Amino acid sequence: MDRAVAAARRAFEDGRWRDMPPAGRKKVLHKIADLIEQYAVELTVLGVRDNGTEFNMALKAEAGSAAGTFRYYAEALDKIYGEVAPTAPDVLGLVHHAPVGVVGAIVPWNFPLMIGAWKLAPALAMGNSVVLKPAETASLSLLKLAGICAEAGLPDGVLNVVTGQGAVAGEALALSYDVDALVFTGSGGVGRRLLEYSARSNLKRVYLELGGKSPNIVFADAPDLAKAAKVSAMGIFRNSGQVCVAGSRLLVERAVHDEFVALMAAEAEKLKVGDPLDLETQIGAVNSIPQLEGNLGFVEKALAEGAEAVTGGGRILQETGGYYMAPTILTGVERGHNVFQNEVFGPVLSVTAFDSDDEAVGLANATDYGLSAGVWTSNLSRAHRMVHGIRAGIVHVNTYGGSDNTVPLGGVKQSGNGHDKSLHAIEKYVDLKTAWIQL
Repeated sequence: MDRAVAAARRAFEDGRWRDMPPAGRKKVLHKIADLIEQYAVELTVLGVRDNGTEFNMALKAEAGSAAGTFRYYAEALDKIYGEVAPTAPDVLGLVHHAPVGVVGAIVPWNFPLMIGAWKLAPALAMGNSVVLKPAETASLSLLKLAGICAEAGLPDGVLNVVTGQGAVAGEALALSYDVDALVFTGSGGVGRRLLEYSARSNLKRVYLELGGKSPNIVFADAPDLAKAAKVSAMGIFRNSGQVCVAGSRLLVERAVHDEFVALMAAEAEKLKVGDPLDLETQIGAVNSIPQLEGNLGFVEKALAEGAEAVTGGGRILQETGGYYMAPTILTGVERGHNVFQNEVFGPVLSVTAFDSDDEAVGLANATDYGLSAGVWTSNLSRAHRMVHGIRAGIVHVNTYGGSDNTVPLGGVKQSGNGHDKSLHAIEKYVDLKTAWIQL
């Protein structure tokens, strides 16, 4: 890791990438996107072998998304202008956007290529060098991406991918005095340690995208309950629930509670769980045995606290190997229950009934997280009130999940700070430099 950071520092200081004209950097980033699309199946299979995401989803969410992200920032990089300040007539005030220097990026195992691109593309677009550490259990696709970047013409030393344990390689990256900014997606516990490492070293800026316990609110006047159930089921169960924005808390207006839970259970029970490389699979594997055991522990605790398992709740054994869990729906969950408050990161949905708009907002905001949310209603005024009242980085209305590079993704409260995606992501990777020129 120390050698990688030193290589990134040398590459930044000698300007081999930083000083390349924007048209040159754009050409390289577009070539990276071209090669990601060329190697899309290989990249997807490498990722699936690591993390168990169902192939059809991974092809779109990993390689497809990563290529689109590199193209977005390739097109954006030469459209980021500085400013001329409204100063006195005898002074010229200029505001430049300068690259921060060496960026350290630590990404998780659930969507390594997609999330890696969210960090890499804007950082590289702005002329920075990057040292990337993948998760211990999902590095294959990012190692392949490093080779793709070299093939596309990214100069040596500008991107460095270093595998290793978080407690060793990740700590070394976060403590380095030669890293100017650190970006991370993962757990709150690790995020706290990264802030401590910044304080212990060079006070590098740290941007964190952390966990979520996202509410998905269904009102009795939802335009189509059957559609809401179908979309909501995938909003929690796709990738075995291993999605940071997963709608893991279902809040249902009491008047349609039983009907909607029945619809959700029917959707959950017809999902095919199995080998993620089987093209008919809809829900793939849990990442690891510790993750599976943690998921099952949440269910056991919920049942002990008085919840009821409507469907699922157990492990599914597969001859193909891997760790699989049945999509699970728990009803009778109250705000004080463990499964209501804490992120499972598995295919476990908690259901809580409510009677009023104010109660729905109160329940939605009753955790330490604020990453994502969903609202299903035909009442436009209510939808706007919900968007205003719910503390979350993104609020979906009459859908759950889905967005593109034009809008930011980030959280509030203990879901983190800073944003991935959109032009706002660029703010993490630039310094504002003022030139004050006496005329």
